[in-house]
Amino acid sequence: MSLLGRDLAIDLGAAGTRIYAKGRGIVLDEPSVVLRDRQTGRVVRFGAEALDGADGADGTDGETYWPISDGLPQDGELARRMIRHFLRKVHRHPFPRPRLVMAVPDEFTPIERVALRDAGFEAEARGILLVKHAIAAALGAGLPVRDGTGHMVVDIGRDATRVAVLSCGAVVAAGTVRGGGNAVTRAVARLVEDEHGLLADEREAESAKLRATREPTGNVLIRGRDSGTGEERAVALPAARVREAAVQPVEHIVRAAEHTMERCPPELTADLGERGMVLVGGGALLPGLRRRLQEGLSMPVRRAERPSDSVALGLGRCVEDLGLIAKLRRR
Repeated sequence: MSLLGRDLAIDLGAAGTRIYAKGRGIVLDEPSVVLRDRQTGRVVRFGAEALDGADGADGTDGETYWPISDGLPQDGELARRMIRHFLRKVHRHPFPRPRLVMAVPDEFTPIERVALRDAGFEAEARGILLVKHAIAAALGAGLPVRDGTGHMVVDIGRDATRVAVLSCGAVVAAGTVRGGGNAVTRAVARLVEDEHGLLADEREAESAKLRATREPTGNVLIRGRDSGTGEERAVALPAARVREAAVQPVEHIVRAAEHTMERCPPELTADLGERGMVLVGGGALLPGLRRRLQEGLSMPVRRAERPSDSVALGLGRCVEDLGLIAKLRRR
């Protein structure tokens, strides 16, 4: 049985991939990125190693690719190779052959379902069990998803934000808005260009956004090239100013939540007004986001204890008790 590998849960996020091993918890957390050689097109690195080699400091002339979008493979070949690399890294065996529990988008098509299963099987999994993304996120956030009351989960990912209302172990209504944490990153880059004439690349803008999250009262140093001279320079922005760039993406999330609630029965809408929503995903860590959503929706808003890990932890609960998946499917 050791050759077949123990059961695993894999959260394929656009920004990062997390793997949960039965009985061990989260054993891998790496960026969902692949590095290819610019000259040959050959894949040379995956995950954290790919980001480390992207700056060319070690002599690698590579270009990064992010093969996952909205929880689904956008480049099937790169996604398959990345998943297989991560599985082998966890098992330390060339042919791990694990059984996988994976999250599928709440509003998926049969083609998308097949694409996700194929990516898992082609990465040498021996079995695939699929769980709806919102159910996994809610389980990981500690919500009682099988009771009859209404619960709202908002997952702010890298390239999309998912909104879902759950009740009785099922997704009652769901919606997706393009633009998650990456929309905030682009807004930061536009802010620096408009106000300081500085062209900051995505990686630098992302870094500035994260530093503003960790240091809410200080200044954030952003480097880039002067749009006029082409020279590299840096500017210091108040962290609060960086966070203000998130206003428009947050308004999109508010509207998506409102539209999702409009499709719910009145009794569930009343539940949501009392219980509010739970934020998960890496974008949930942005300071001030909870307050803005609470003001825009006039409902309680709280952040999950481990927002970035919520989906992986929820899938992990299913790995620990595979019977839970069957119970949810009967709802």
